[in-house]
Amino acid sequence: MFKEYFQYKGICFPHMIYSEQVLQLVENSFQVRDDDIFNVTYQKSGTVWMLDILSLILSNGDPTWCRTVFNWDRAPWYETVMGYRAALTNKLPRLISSHLPVQLFAKDFFKSKAKVIYTVRNPKDVLVSLYHFASMFRPYKDPGTLDQFLEEFLKGDVPFGSWFDHVKGWMNLKDEDNFFFITYEELQEDLRGSVVRISRFLGKDLDDAAIDSVVANASFEAMKSNKMSNFSRVPRFLMDHKKSAFLRKGISGDWKNHLTAEQSERFEQIYQERMRDLDVTFPWDKK
Repeated sequence: MFKEYFQYKGICFPHMIYSEQVLQLVENSFQVRDDDIFNVTYQKSGTVWMLDILSLILSNGDPTWCRTVFNWDRAPWYETVMGYRAALTNKLPRLISSHLPVQLFAKDFFKSKAKVIYTVRNPKDVLVSLYHFASMFRPYKDPGTLDQFLEEFLKGDVPFGSWFDHVKGWMNLKDEDNFFFITYEELQEDLRGSVVRISRFLGKDLDDAAIDSVVANASFEAMKSNKMSNFSRVPRFLMDHKKSAFLRKGISGDWKNHLTAEQSERFEQIYQERMRDLDVTFPWDKK
C-alpha cells in the first residue's frame, strides 16, 4: 500500500512517515536556534549510535535520559511528519537527527551558529546494512536480490538519494567551525577518544568519570539491550523484527561476508569515479 516512493526535488522518500509538505516546511520554514545540535548521517551510518553518544554527553554521562526516553523523542528526525512536530517543542538545547542531503536541509541553519555532527561509514557496509533494513522496514520497497539492490544503491535510486552525493555535499562544510565529521570506523577504533573530541566540539568539559560513563553506556552492547534505543518498541506496522533486528552487528567490514569479488570490484570502480574530487581520505580508502 505504501511501497511506492514519492520524489521531492529529485530525492526518493517513502510515504506514511514523510510528506512533501513537511519537507518543504523543514527546508524553508524551520527556525534554527544557535544552540541546536544536529546529528546528521546518510542512513545506516551510525545515526542511533551517535544519538546515544550525544544524549549522554549532554547529560554529563548520566544514562537516565537514554534509559527513560525513546531516542526518537530525544533527537527526533525532523524531516519526518512526527519528528517535525517533536523538534519544534523539544527542550533546549535541542538535539535533532536528520538523514537529509545538504541541499534539502533547513536553510536557516546556514545563517546560524548551530552545530552539525556528521558521521560517515564505509559505503559497502552501508549498502549491506541498508539491504537488511529495507527487508524489515515496511515503508521501504522490497530490496530484491543483493545484486539488484547494489545497482539501485549505486544509482542513488533509494530513499535519501545517492550516498556519494550526500557525503560530498555535507563534506563541503568540513572547514566550517560549526561542522564536525567523524567516521563510524573511528568510533569503533577509539570510542573514548572520539567522545573527548565530540565533547570539546560541543563545548562540554566532561571529567574522566563522565567520559567513562558515556563510553560504557554508548557501547553497542548497551545500546542493543536498551529498549529506549534499539527500536524494539516500534509498532509492527513499521518494522518486522522477525526478518531482521534493527541493530544487527555493529561491526565494520561485514560487507566482505555478503559481496562477491565482482560486486566489490564494481562498487570500488564507481566509488573511485564519484569520490575522486573529494579532498578527504577515509579509513576504508585504499592506500
